[in-house]
Amino acid sequence: MHTEFSAHISVVIPCYRVTAHILGVIDSIGTEVDSIYVVDDKCPDHSGDFVAAHCTDPRVKILRHEVNQGVGGAVMTGYRAALEDGADIMIKLDGDGQMDATLIPGFVAPILAGDADYTKGNRFFNLEKIGAMPKARLIGNSLLSFMTKLSSGYWDLFDPTNGYTAIHASVARHLPFHKISTRYFFETDMLFRLNTLRAVVVDVPMDAKYGSEVSNLKISRIIGEFSVKHCRNFLKRIFYNYYLRDLSLASIELPLGIALLIFGCVFGSYHVLSGNGTSTPAGTVMVAALPILIGCQLILASLGYDIASVPRRPLHVMQERTAKNESKLKQSHQDGTST
Repeated sequence: MHTEFSAHISVVIPCYRVTAHILGVIDSIGTEVDSIYVVDDKCPDHSGDFVAAHCTDPRVKILRHEVNQGVGGAVMTGYRAALEDGADIMIKLDGDGQMDATLIPGFVAPILAGDADYTKGNRFFNLEKIGAMPKARLIGNSLLSFMTKLSSGYWDLFDPTNGYTAIHASVARHLPFHKISTRYFFETDMLFRLNTLRAVVVDVPMDAKYGSEVSNLKISRIIGEFSVKHCRNFLKRIFYNYYLRDLSLASIELPLGIALLIFGCVFGSYHVLSGNGTSTPAGTVMVAALPILIGCQLILASLGYDIASVPRRPLHVMQERTAKNESKLKQSHQDGTST
């Protein structure tokens, strides 16, 4: 099929109770897309059979799960199939009609231009359009966005639960699919995994779109689970990036700052509580206050270093350059040998 892009572009659509919208979603996908993978995630409405019976688009391939694996599991099934078929860029598009398929070129363009390895939607970019988002979801997304910044290390991103994404195939091949969360934490866990690869992630502005569809994601239900997983990913990321892979000034500032802050708080609290109402000596106050102040300064300094360390060099571009240089060296060596 002729497309406006030279790359092979695939769309992965996880399907679970979306039969009312899925055909419209497929019809809205433009000619820039070469293949479409509809993943029936053990849908009780038999989405795969429904699409097979009513869709005539030759680009569509139907994949079925015998057991429900969640949105993340369905997306990764689609990724694997697309990689096997030679896809260069893979788009994840929900089947409930909330994502505008006409935006696909905008998600693909930064990757093709060599500016990003992974792009994701951001519904908070246009302040005039945010009013369309339900207030509870707006507050929940803001809180989740801050936690995602901490756990993933992508401080310049927002709207982490936005599932409208695109990824370069060479980057996807390096992801540990078997370790990525398969349920609603999938999008945010992907960001953590991408950071460990030092992949460049870029937000793509998009408007919030809500119709008759009902979202299965309830912020109030997953906030506790997400908090625990964000904390786990934060600790793992700090260990990977600041102790296992590299050592920097932040590797010293963070633990020292935390130690001083804890010492100051515990020391000060002990003397205040054990004072029996008597005034605390100025020297004791200073011994407690000084570690707290220094500890806060060190933690803020390490935070500043972390913010400045957001990946800026696209991984797939470096891989392509390395492959080209290796090919040139090999060809040069063969030419020298033949002469």
